[in-house]
Amino acid sequence: MIRVVLFRLLLAAMPLIFYSLWRQVALRSGKPMGSTPWGWLIGLGAVLSALSLMATVAFHPDNRGQTYVPAEPRADGGVGAAHFDDKKTNP
Repeated sequence: MIRVVLFRLLLAAMPLIFYSLWRQVALRSGKPMGSTPWGWLIGLGAVLSALSLMATVAFHPDNRGQTYVPAEPRADGGVGAAHFDDKKTNP
């Protein structure tokens, strides 16, 4: 879960990162820079995060035809992982 959250935060920060890099290159070449377009940067970060959420919904595998099997204790004292099994159809 933390990986997903960090990925979305990185997507939201990408416009600011690219703008900062572009600004540094422009300042080193002597070009005058105006004020930082915060509204555009925040809006673009929000759009990128929203697009990633929509892509997750569209391309994530669906588990509606499966049954959730919770984690179970094993004989050796460990805990077996939770998983999804195909639903069994009654004849």
